[in-house]
Amino acid sequence: MERKVVVVCAVVGFLGLLSAALSFAAEATRIKASDVQTLAPDECRYPRSPALSLGLGAAVALMIAQVIINTVAGCICCKRNSRPSDRNWSVALVSFAVSWITFIIAFLLLLSGAALNDQKDEQNMYLGDYCYIVKPGVFSGGAVLSLASVALGIIYYVALSSSKNTAGPQPWGTQPQNQGIALGQPQIPPRSEQPVFVHEDTYNRQQFQ
Repeated sequence: MERKVVVVCAVVGFLGLLSAALSFAAEATRIKASDVQTLAPDECRYPRSPALSLGLGAAVALMIAQVIINTVAGCICCKRNSRPSDRNWSVALVSFAVSWITFIIAFLLLLSGAALNDQKDEQNMYLGDYCYIVKPGVFSGGAVLSLASVALGIIYYVALSSSKNTAGPQPWGTQPQNQGIALGQPQIPPRSEQPVFVHEDTYNRQQFQ
């Protein structure tokens, strides 16, 4: 494995672990129902929580990891030097698609969880009945999906790099040039320097004709 691949995978993996760690920390520090005070007649008092900053940090780390892996590897739809029949290319295609799906879901979960923890000190009750808080598992789900997205992104990058090495420099769909054509200088048979003997009768016949 090339050094560049190892470095990219290490950086992206670190960002994925950082995003997951911040997400779990946000889950632990999110505003819970027991932390909210109900004021008369229909107001809710929310305490300050670091879940907002933690959730935003997790989302940013995940986005940076996704940008790095896709910038270095490139979009698989634009690659024309990989063979569709190659197994590595098929693995890269599946990993690329699933990685983007999990990234979008995780990113939305983290942003929504962070936004819902950005409550003012006092808010009106939701629909006049209860105080709205983030449901348990929102940040945890974002953490798990963040790890899945980063792992699939690494698989995509490694598989695509392996497919490049096996595909060779020829673009897919093109045939190697100069097939069946001999290259080089034409070969001329050497002349014979030995004397050629002609019969005397043959020379006399040519004179009388």
